[in-house]
Amino acid sequence: MRHAVAAALLAVAVTGCATFPDNGPREWQEQIEGAGELGGIPRVPDTADPRLPPPSGDAAPPPGTPEEPEPCDDPDPAVVESCLDPVGAIAVLPDGRSAFVAERATGRVLRVEQGTDPVLVATVPVDAGGGGGLTGLVLSPSYAEDGLLYAYATTGADNRVVLIASGEPPKPLLTGIPRGATNNGGALAVDLDGSLLVATGDAGGAGPASLAGKVLRIDTRGRPAAGNPDPTSPVLGSGLVAPGGICVNPLTEAAWVTDRSGAREVLHAVVPGPVGAPAWTWPDRPGVGGCVAVGDRIVVAQREAAAMFVITTAVGGGFTGTPESLLVDTYGRLAAAALGPDGAIWLGTVNRDAGGAPGPPDDRVIRIEFAAGGGADRA
Repeated sequence: MRHAVAAALLAVAVTGCATFPDNGPREWQEQIEGAGELGGIPRVPDTADPRLPPPSGDAAPPPGTPEEPEPCDDPDPAVVESCLDPVGAIAVLPDGRSAFVAERATGRVLRVEQGTDPVLVATVPVDAGGGGGLTGLVLSPSYAEDGLLYAYATTGADNRVVLIASGEPPKPLLTGIPRGATNNGGALAVDLDGSLLVATGDAGGAGPASLAGKVLRIDTRGRPAAGNPDPTSPVLGSGLVAPGGICVNPLTEAAWVTDRSGAREVLHAVVPGPVGAPAWTWPDRPGVGGCVAVGDRIVVAQREAAAMFVITTAVGGGFTGTPESLLVDTYGRLAAAALGPDGAIWLGTVNRDAGGAPGPPDDRVIRIEFAAGGGADRA
């Protein structure tokens, strides 16, 4: 089944600079030497996986019985993988046909590709309480050479950025980000200069001097990136509450972060210092998640609205055209979003997080192809 849908993405050049007032103590940890390539990874050792054959003691069906389709064989050509736990984040590989997927509550990182079984890359120890778990994932800016991944994870003691290398346990890169009863989720992106951007939740109200509720900018060893407002601090911006995603426009260099705050949800341009007035607001609180920014468009995954929201910017600032909600109720609750090297958008669902009885294919990773002129197809 294939549906053609109109899509629109957005991006605005970020201007302006605010003085950053957050000069309190910081806690971060510089680590990590070495690299590795994520190759030769064993298949997922999950005996309960419906892709695996039943135990040998199970009775065979009578001769002539029609074969039932496997519950994880989704016929939708846009579905790359199904029967996953809720998807916390996606990082698309350079081939554009496969991706790394983070399962929020299990801490598993899987490599997925349409037509093949998922492959286990690593398992990050996580505590999924308070919206935390494994909620951020991004390729190293030099992935072609080092094969490394970075992830944002909640542990029993803190929130942190970890490094994932082939055949090694995940290593802490930046630790001590406060965790709390709520708002533990975070997100990762790579700035165009190769720095890591880290959006952190406020952990339910952590103090302004902490690393919670911030946009952090660090190098690949966990140190404050060159050009931060305070060269001794990883903090680039402040004022976040419960970020759902952070994305960088590869053409305009603009960076954006979605946030869930109070009676509304918002989209902020990432600038040094405190966040200013939001660029876009959602008073209906649709559950904003990951975002993708490219050209003059922004796409935001939405949980509660079960849709892909698309807006377009106007030359000189502001927005133009009519915002669109696409894929409404097609795949259920959308949370993760990532941009492929070919311009395709990858989305991850979190239907199992909603409780009740999700369908057999949940949860899923979907790849949506976007035509240069704005058309979009599930493929």
